[in-house]
Amino acid sequence: MRALAPVALALALGAGPAAGAEPVATVAGHTITMAELEAKVKPKLVEIDNERYEALREGLDEMIADELIRAEAKARGITPEALEKAEITDKVAAPSEADIQKVYDANKQALKGQALESVKPRIVEFLKQQAEQERREQFIGTLKAKYKTTIALRPPVVDVATAGRPETGNPKAGVTIIEFSDYECPFCKRAEHTVQDVLKTYGDKVRLVYRDYPLPFHAHAMPAANAANCANAQGKFWPYHDKLFASDDLSDEKLKAFADELKLDRKKFDDCLAKQEFKAAIEKDIADGSQAGVNGTPAFFINGRLLSGAQPIEKFKEVIDDELSRGGAPPKG
Repeated sequence: MRALAPVALALALGAGPAAGAEPVATVAGHTITMAELEAKVKPKLVEIDNERYEALREGLDEMIADELIRAEAKARGITPEALEKAEITDKVAAPSEADIQKVYDANKQALKGQALESVKPRIVEFLKQQAEQERREQFIGTLKAKYKTTIALRPPVVDVATAGRPETGNPKAGVTIIEFSDYECPFCKRAEHTVQDVLKTYGDKVRLVYRDYPLPFHAHAMPAANAANCANAQGKFWPYHDKLFASDDLSDEKLKAFADELKLDRKKFDDCLAKQEFKAAIEKDIADGSQAGVNGTPAFFINGRLLSGAQPIEKFKEVIDDELSRGGAPPKG
C-alpha cells in the first residue's frame, strides 16, 4: 500500500487550520486570519445575526398564527376568513371622537396645518388597523393556549461573563442582565429609569450585573467609573452608582462629595481614586464588551441576547418574558 503524502495524511487525520485561523489576506508578509477579521467587525456581525433572527421570528409568528386560525376554523366548521371576521374584525369598535382628536393633536406638526376633517378618514383607518392588530394578537394568544404550540427557533446568544462585577437582584435568577454602561452617557441616564422599572417588575426573577464601558470622548466617564469601583470596595457601589446617574456634575470635587454623603472612608477612597486601583478591571470590562459586540452605550445582554440602546421597558419585557417562558438559564460567573 502506497504511503500517503504529508498533505493527504493531514487531511485524512482532520488536521488543518483551527477554526478561525484560516487566512483571508496576506499583506507584506503578514497574514490576516478569519478570526482577526471577525473580531474587527464583531459589532456588525452581532447586529446582522439579530436582524436575521428578527426576520425569521416575524415570519414564523405569521406562519404559526395562520396555522392556529386554520385549526380553529376547522374545529368550528367555518372558513378561516369567516373566523377572522367573527373574532377579529367584528369585535373591533369604531374609534371614538376623542381618540381621533388625540391622534390629530399629537401629529399636528407633521400634518402641516391640515384641518381635522380632511385627514379624519386616514386617522380612522390608522386607529382601526391598530385595534385590529391588538385584537388579533389577543385572539392568537387564546389559540396558543388551546392548541399546543412549541417554538424551537432560538435567538442568537453572545457568551458574556459577569466577571465578578457588581450585581443586584437574585443571584440564582433564571434571567441575568449584564449592562455595559457609561456614567456620562445621556442615553445611559435615560435607560437607568427603565432598568429600575425592570427590577421592580420582575423582582427575584432577574439579576443585574453592571460592567463599565466609559466612552473615550466622555472626559468624566473613566474617573466616574473608577470612583464607583472605589465605593464598591467599601460596600457602597449601588448607592454611589445611583448618585452618579442622578447628577449632571461628575467633576472630581463632586465625586469626593458623593463619598462624603455616603460616609465612605475618605482617605481610602481618595487613595483608591488617585491610584486608579480598578483601572485594569474597567479596561477588562471594555475589552470584554467590545469582544461581545458592544459598540455604544448602553448595551444589555439578557441571558446573552443583545439589547442595544435606551430601549423602552416593553423591549426588555419581550426578551425577559421569552427567556422565562423557556425556563431561563442557569446563572454564569
